[in-house]
Amino acid sequence: MKYSPTQAENTLFKAILSLQSLGECQNFLRDLLTEAELKEFANRWKVAQLLAKKTNYKKIEKETGMSSTTIARISKWLTSGMGGYQQAIKKLNK
Repeated sequence: MKYSPTQAENTLFKAILSLQSLGECQNFLRDLLTEAELKEFANRWKVAQLLAKKTNYKKIEKETGMSSTTIARISKWLTSGMGGYQQAIKKLNK
């Protein structure tokens, strides 16, 4: 999959990479995102982790409140996206 980030996106990515603690990350993302957006991102991340553990859709729906359509979309990116979910999951499981 081809993805060419914009200059603005790269600046955002660099800002995230500059953060050095959980607290700094929490503060930055809370300022950047609304509470609803932050909850949505957290739920998407949880879905990816559950899918990586081979959890079934019904259990994921119940646990996260996400629709089966959203879960399927996340599953697609988990298995055939750019590898970002897989990299993060692998790093956190070390």
